[in-house]
Amino acid sequence: MLIEKINKITSLACEVFDIEANAILKLKDRLGAQFEEAIKLMLNCRGTVIVTGMGKSGLIGRKIAATLSSTGTVSYFLHPAESTHGDSGIITSNDVVIAISNSGETIELLNVLPIIKRFNCKLISMTGNINSTLAKASDVVLNIHVEKEACPLNKAPTASTTVTLAMGDALAICLLKERGFTEDDFLLYHPSGALGRGHIFKVKDLMIDSSNMPVINQNTYFLDAVRYISDKKLGCTIVKNENNKLEGILTDGDIRRTLLKNMKVDDLKVSDVMTKNPKTVFENDLAAKALALMEKYSITSLVCVNNVNEPIGIVHIHDLLKAKVA
Repeated sequence: MLIEKINKITSLACEVFDIEANAILKLKDRLGAQFEEAIKLMLNCRGTVIVTGMGKSGLIGRKIAATLSSTGTVSYFLHPAESTHGDSGIITSNDVVIAISNSGETIELLNVLPIIKRFNCKLISMTGNINSTLAKASDVVLNIHVEKEACPLNKAPTASTTVTLAMGDALAICLLKERGFTEDDFLLYHPSGALGRGHIFKVKDLMIDSSNMPVINQNTYFLDAVRYISDKKLGCTIVKNENNKLEGILTDGDIRRTLLKNMKVDDLKVSDVMTKNPKTVFENDLAAKALALMEKYSITSLVCVNNVNEPIGIVHIHDLLKAKVA
């Protein structure tokens, strides 16, 4: 009985995914002149893109406004009920308004229309009813109609809110592209969090530099190198040759593998057991790149070299963790 119940739950969840995914895919057939006009209005907006909606549409609207703002389009959310109690003072004639209502007949939203018209703002509606009062009052109508909600009762906004969010994302990303919004621009809006820190910090900001990095010659005896690594407490050491060029790296893993293979290690040298051609970075590489390399190759340290392959530092996963990049 329990397995049968679990199977029914899983089947229902899959049905939800199918309904919402199919609803999103059907949006592609509705893109055209109206969508392009919406992009044009928002690109030419000399004020702010104001997003408004009630209930679940309002919650989705807040997310759309946040996404627009973080991708180069100045935007904020206006609660339609509160707008008629003084908050509409933030609307100016330079603004573009995106009004969201699946039915297109939400009373609180319709009450805002006279204010929008008074300021002669351009109005973009996102609605599932292109013949609604809201749609008829709009300069541009984006059709977010869904055949049915994922809710078995066909009542709770599910597929319709998912489709609305997808339409908002499409607007934001198209605007991002049209504005030539770059990665550096994006990071100005995201200075915190791993995303921002990984792109703000460079390797040179976090690495152990040449004055403190562990480094030995390739002709050093293996056991001496083990003692050296133990003293440095980093779990590895850079290996260079007589010309100060990078030859390899000796890690705790190399040491373990060597001890498992060899009964006698007295005569071994570092060059016999080190990892040759280790992964490297440059000092001006982003910390995010260093992290990506560590994750890709399952390693914890990267040697930083200059343009003539001389080791100038080493960056360890612990350095990234301390900086909250990882």
